[in-house]
Amino acid sequence: MSSGSSHGAGGREALAGFVAARLGKAPVRPAPTRPEPKPALAQAQSFDSLPAYKELKLQRSAADLIGLGNPFFRVHDAKAGATTRIDGRAFTNFSSYDYLGLNGHPEVNAAAQDALAVYGTSSSASRIVAGERPGHLTLEKAIAAHYGTEACVVMVSGHATNVATIAALLEPGDVIYHDALIHNSVVTGAQLSGAQRRSFAHNDLQALESLLHATRHEHRRALIVIEGLYSMDGDAPDLAGVVALKERYGAWLMVDDAHGLGVLGQDGHGLHEHCGVAPGSVDIWMGTLSKTLSSCGGYVAGAGALVELLKCTAGGFVYSVGLSPPLAAAATASLALMRREPERVARLRRNGALFLATARERGLDTGTSLGLAVVPVILGDSLKAVTLSDRLFKRGINVQPIIHPAVPERSSRLRFFITSEHTPEQIRETVTVLADELDELNQGGSLVERLMSRRA
Repeated sequence: MSSGSSHGAGGREALAGFVAARLGKAPVRPAPTRPEPKPALAQAQSFDSLPAYKELKLQRSAADLIGLGNPFFRVHDAKAGATTRIDGRAFTNFSSYDYLGLNGHPEVNAAAQDALAVYGTSSSASRIVAGERPGHLTLEKAIAAHYGTEACVVMVSGHATNVATIAALLEPGDVIYHDALIHNSVVTGAQLSGAQRRSFAHNDLQALESLLHATRHEHRRALIVIEGLYSMDGDAPDLAGVVALKERYGAWLMVDDAHGLGVLGQDGHGLHEHCGVAPGSVDIWMGTLSKTLSSCGGYVAGAGALVELLKCTAGGFVYSVGLSPPLAAAATASLALMRREPERVARLRRNGALFLATARERGLDTGTSLGLAVVPVILGDSLKAVTLSDRLFKRGINVQPIIHPAVPERSSRLRFFITSEHTPEQIRETVTVLADELDELNQGGSLVERLMSRRA
């Protein structure tokens, strides 16, 4: 690489910083020759002076240096399911939550269009202010019936549903026990509540019991939060074991079943069906409308008193607009289809099992995945994950890398979302391409040195 290139010494330093950061090591930088000047007030107020933004720019410059495309924020030209189109090109797609292929189903589209014609696109204000729409009540009744609960409330965001629910129920003096791999929304809600927050090792009931035994007596109310299907690893907890602990120690149990509905259990009813546990053993069923139900938003199902309280006190409901009527109608139609056509779940289970078995035959590290709808291929460092994603994209396969800080640096991965609509041929071809490209990356010397040599 010539000294006059824009990717010269500065670019190499950026790459070194990027790689070192991904490996959890601080990059070596030359000592400054003079004291750094204090920033002016205008600079201190600038967004591009924020450390997080500087880190973002450093990562992007390193990716540009070694010729890697940005795998995020790609613009899709069509409905993204088992296949998609990006920049006019067809791809086999493994970056969609459309687990049962219901997004765009004629019945779902017709339900949304009917609601659109009658109620328009918006609920206009919060449901407390603007009033209810029949579609809200129909959807909530259907979800409550699915879980066998007294009531349900839907909100406009899955993330906000967790944040608002936990913040409304818990307060200083209370305690929240959650799996170490719990979703960011649960952690954010716990922080907002002011309650003590204690995490236990992933799916480790002994660790949870030890925490409960040691600390439960120090607090008034206690909440245990787990997920149905963990979206980074594709595994599930022992619900019966957690229920036994929550009963023994007098705690509420909340299950975030966002990725479990439509996936777990013979008919896709969720974690309770997967584990053979009565759904009434769980105090709070939470989920999202954006995965299997091909819409947008979140829900909480449980006791009537719980739902009434949330409708009157949860900030994410009280101070936010009501769910769009077409979205509510689409979710209701999707839930009905899921329950009416269990063969979709059967196809999903076959596809997930095929992907997992084929990947393991090729020696790929799939961690603890059950092979249902989420299968990670764990690679180690972020640079390898981004590079491999880029290579697959060039070969017509769209799959996103999951890198630090979403996961620990040494567990960076490609995360494959399997749907009922993938074909066995697509799955086998994808695993073959993936394994071949990974073998090539693993051959020879340092990945960084080889990438740099290609750009020289």
